[in-house]
Amino acid sequence: MIRIHLFEPKLAFRAAPKTEVGYTLPSVLSFIIAIGLISTAVLTVIITNFSSVDTQVKSQQSFNVAEAGVNYYLWHLAHNPTDYRDGQSTPATPDPQLGYGPYTHDYIDSNASNQGTFTLWVKPQGAGSTIVKVRSIGKAKGTNITRTVEAQIGATSFASYGLVADVEFWFGETEAANGPVFSNQGVHMDGPNSDTVGSARTTYVPQPQYGGDGSSKPGVWCSPGVLTPNCSARDKSNWLYPQASIDFNQVATSLCTMKKTAFANDPATASLASLSNACSQVPTTRTAAYIPRNGSTFSLAKGYLIQLNNNGTYNLHRVSGENDRQTVYTSALTTTSVANNIPLPSSGVIFVEDNVWIRSNPTFAGRVTVAAGQLASAANAPDINVADDLLYTTKNGADVIGLVAENDITVAPYAPPSTGAFTFEIDAATLSQSGSVTWPDRYKADSSRCTRGWVAANQNFVYYGSIATRQYWTWNYIRNSCGDAVYDSSINRYVSGIKRTETNYDYNLLYAPPPNYPITGGYTILSWREVLTKP
Repeated sequence: MIRIHLFEPKLAFRAAPKTEVGYTLPSVLSFIIAIGLISTAVLTVIITNFSSVDTQVKSQQSFNVAEAGVNYYLWHLAHNPTDYRDGQSTPATPDPQLGYGPYTHDYIDSNASNQGTFTLWVKPQGAGSTIVKVRSIGKAKGTNITRTVEAQIGATSFASYGLVADVEFWFGETEAANGPVFSNQGVHMDGPNSDTVGSARTTYVPQPQYGGDGSSKPGVWCSPGVLTPNCSARDKSNWLYPQASIDFNQVATSLCTMKKTAFANDPATASLASLSNACSQVPTTRTAAYIPRNGSTFSLAKGYLIQLNNNGTYNLHRVSGENDRQTVYTSALTTTSVANNIPLPSSGVIFVEDNVWIRSNPTFAGRVTVAAGQLASAANAPDINVADDLLYTTKNGADVIGLVAENDITVAPYAPPSTGAFTFEIDAATLSQSGSVTWPDRYKADSSRCTRGWVAANQNFVYYGSIATRQYWTWNYIRNSCGDAVYDSSINRYVSGIKRTETNYDYNLLYAPPPNYPITGGYTILSWREVLTKP
């Protein structure tokens, strides 16, 4: 018998050490957790970025809507220059900080799609100014995020320039142009300039008295031989020409508007303001805003002396004669008192139907424009004469004096101190419709004699404000021996007027011109800024 033995194979299993199982499981779990954390972090970053981008987009859209609100009101003022209530009648009283409002509009883009809303607050500067502060709060559709833009909107006035003239002028090597200057003809700019210098012409032929040699020159140019500043090396990037000319003829319309404003300011003359021939009316009634003719006949030696006080009032004197060879205004003018401490009119405009002599007493606090014109007579064009120091109490824009004359604005020969060291100062925005802003060449009392001069190093004239003139502008004359002109040994010539002068632009006038001051163009955005607010 054969025996067959079947052997079942025995498989040997050896369990892994317990320590290896302990390492592997936590590693896998740690890997899974790490991947989860990284994925969560990445997802969070992606979501945050999407949210941030969306917020930025909505914020930018809200900003764009706010800008659209400013542009809308620029358009509105161009069509309704005195409407500060967005075509509505409410509120009756403006918010002291923000003005009239709120006025909310949907912003519909060029594709007729509603992009959100802008809410407007409109704050006029008042006192006859064309400047309006507009605050626009924009909110894009589908968000609560807001952006706020605030802009100064206004029509540029003649006070927007340090010097603007209808004729050519010349800044000598020692005469600085502090502020923007412009000429409808051309500018010979040998002195330094701190701002733009503009001309309406590409080229012109300067007259000999303005440094011309008979040849054509650029609209703004300098003499090649001038070294300080160096003509060839100086920066000319802000010499701008040609530019649009400025129409001095519109000043006549502005004078008429100021006369109507003066009429409307008082019940005694208010009915005249609405007449079709209002500017030809010559009432004898005197109000705080309207001063009638001084007598039935016109004379350059007759008119009124206005003394601007530092308490918002003025004193008025009737002038019946002038001897401008005297040394102070009290002896040069023959006057009688009319009234003292007359409150400034609420419009800020005093219209005088005659010549004006003006001074501050001792400084002036307030905002006023004094206009002199005889609009009913083409033959008589009054002057304004600065008879003494004319000073602001502050130079921060709160105080301003505008002088608008149908004819000349002159600095009287007796206005500065007669002798000794002094700094004679005039603070004002001056505008001559048809004449000049100037130091007089000769005396009214004796036209054969040249006016007196001051040449000492401690005798100075400071002008602070703005000058606009139809004809020429100068504070002194260099000449041969003539009348009361004073010899200056440094130049071996005689001088009328004050040799050492400083003419500075009051930049506050750009945004806060005098009441009802004549404008030069349409409405524009003068400045803007974003107002930081919470979303």
